[in-house]
Parts: sequence; structure tokens; C-alpha cells
Amino acid sequence: MRRHLPTALWIVGIAALTAVVLYPLLWMFSASFKPNAEFGSNQGLLPENPTFDNFVKVMQGIAGIPTWKFFLNSLILAVGAVIGTVISSSMAAYAFSRITFKGSKILFAAMIGTLLLPFHVLIIPQYIIFRNLGLIDTFWPLLAGKFLATEAFFVFLMVQFIRNLPRELDEAARIDGCGHGRIFLSITLPLIKPALITSSIFAFIWSWNDFLGPLLYLNSPDKYPLPLALNIFNDQTSTSDYGATIAISVLALLPVMLFFIIFQRFLVDGVATQGLKG
Repeated sequence: MRRHLPTALWIVGIAALTAVVLYPLLWMFSASFKPNAEFGSNQGLLPENPTFDNFVKVMQGIAGIPTWKFFLNSLILAVGAVIGTVISSSMAAYAFSRITFKGSKILFAAMIGTLLLPFHVLIIPQYIIFRNLGLIDTFWPLLAGKFLATEAFFVFLMVQFIRNLPRELDEAARIDGCGHGRIFLSITLPLIKPALITSSIFAFIWSWNDFLGPLLYLNSPDKYPLPLALNIFNDQTSTSDYGATIAISVLALLPVMLFFIIFQRFLVDGVATQGLKG
């Protein structure tokens, strides 16, 4: 008993912590089956009169716009963010870590310095630029920056991966006549796959959950992603429809959870790869 007591206490502590962390998710899933009348009166975890009316109401759409349209808009933005982030950030990271050019250290320091700038500082100048270009109420303001390596966090992450790769691989490829393009595509990209997938996970989740960006640049309801659709459920009538709001929140959470569960092992691989040396 004395030998197994620490292990038992550790398991109980972890189980208790897991229950605390998962309780909000369990409550949200359970509350999606509660009628609106139970919100405020039933504070328990389980609904007294479970119903599927909330999901039926959600699938009927909002203000004549089908719910699948909001999912499609969010998917377009999230997939576009992943593609743009992976392509642009990996190219910028390769340039900073493998190509020697004048002012590279200054530019890299300036890029890292952008991490210190709050997003709210850039809202007004960015909005003015996109308005003058006539891109308001389109997806371009939300996707253009992803294809221009403006996410310094992802560039820095990939730079650290590439710097840990043995330079002898590049030298051997250069002896065989490969240029920077061939080295980048055939050697660097396959070796930094954990960093690419880690960046994809974060880019997908951040874009899927983004509320402020679409709120600023999108005006047409048929172009709204899911975060703005949640707001419509609260504002379509004078009273908030809590049941429908929570139901669509559950549906919006499922793709993110599935995406993370499928690719979570690459996060561990990414941490392990940090110890790679030549």
C-alpha cells in the first residue's frame, strides 16, 4: 500500500484536474439539448427535458441563409490561412536561415519585433489600405497577409527548425548541382514537416475562431463565418436564443477538435525534433 499510495494520489489528482478542465465542454454539450425555458432555472449539468429542437433550428439557417454556408465560409478562410501560412512562412524561414544577404539580421530582428505590436495598433492603417484597394466585404483582407508571411510566430518557428538541420545536406545537394529552389523543395520541406503541421494546426484554429477580423472587413451576412453567425443567433430577435447559440457552438467546435485530435501527434514530434543535431 505504501508503495502504490503515491501513484494512486497522482492518478486521483490528474483525474480531478481533467474533470475541472473538461467540465465546461461537458456543460456546453449537455446544454445544447436544453429547451430555452431551462436556461436560468436549471443550473445542473443534465437537461430535465432534453430536446433536439435547438439543432433543428440551427440547421434551418438564419435570416434565410443556410447554416452550411457559414461552415463553408469558415472552411474557406481556415484552409486558405493554412495554405498561405505554410507556403509563405516556410519560404521566408528558409531565406533567413540558409541564404546570406545584406541586412538579413536586421530584417529578422524587425520581423521578431512585430510580435510585440498589439493587433489593435494595426487595425486602422490596415483597414484604410484595404478600403482604398476596394477589398472590403471580401475574403482578401483576411487571407492576403497569410500569403505574405506576416505571421512572425510561424516564421520564427520554422527558422528554428531549419537552423537545426545539418548544413552538410545542403552542401551535398549543391555539389550535385541543386540550387536553392531544389534544396528547399526536396530537402528542407520534408525535414521540417513537424513544424509545417504544427503551424497548420495553429493557423487553422486561429482562423476558424477569428471574430474581430471578419467583423471589420465583412458586411454581407452571406459571407459571414461561424463566429459571426453565433452573434446573429443572439441578435436576430430582441431576446437571445441560448439553446440555438450553444447548439451551433457545439457544431463549430467539432471540426477544430477533430483537426487537433488527428494531428496532435505531430506536435509531440515537433518538440522532439528540436533536439536534432548534425
